[in-house]
Formats: sequence, structure tokens, C-alpha cells
Amino acid sequence: MPMKISEGTVHELPADLKKALAADKKSLELWEDITPLARNEWICWTISVKSDEKRKEHVKRVVSELKDGMRRPCCWIGCIHRTDKKLSSSQKFIINKRSKK
Repeated sequence: MPMKISEGTVHELPADLKKALAADKKSLELWEDITPLARNEWICWTISVKSDEKRKEHVKRVVSELKDGMRRPCCWIGCIHRTDKKLSSSQKFIINKRSKK
């Protein structure tokens, strides 16, 4: 039976991140200790990159940064996919900037 690993509030846990967490007992323990909103931020941060190379880097960083004591991704504007809160002005700025490219 596949291992059940908690997901975020909006995002499902992607297979590559699930595999990385399952392979590292300490990071998995820390993953299960953070809030669903914090897990959601990590997932969104991981899946919002444009290249496969950057995605692999983010998956590795989730594992290592959890073990370094981080509970959310650093310097992240936050998940723009949540419907339970309005976008902040900084999120709107980033979205607008991305859409002009």
C-alpha cells in the first residue's frame, strides 16, 4: 500500500516531492509537523517554476530546508491559487509582471 503523506490546502502533493519526502525520514517527519497552509506554500513554490531543472532543485531544497528548520519557503510571495483570501498587492504586481513577458 502506498505511503500516505499529507498535502496542502489547495495543492495535491506532486509525485516527485512525495518521493523525495518518503526517501528521507527526518524531512517527512518535519513535513507532517507543519500546518496544511505551510505544506501548501512548499508545494506551490515547488510547482510554480518554469524549468524541470529548477523544479528538481526546489524539490531537493524542500527536503534540506525542512531539516534546516524552515517551515515555509523563504522569499516566496505566497500561493496565488488560494481562494480563501484576496491577493496581496505584491502578488498582483508579480502576476502582472509575469503576464507582460
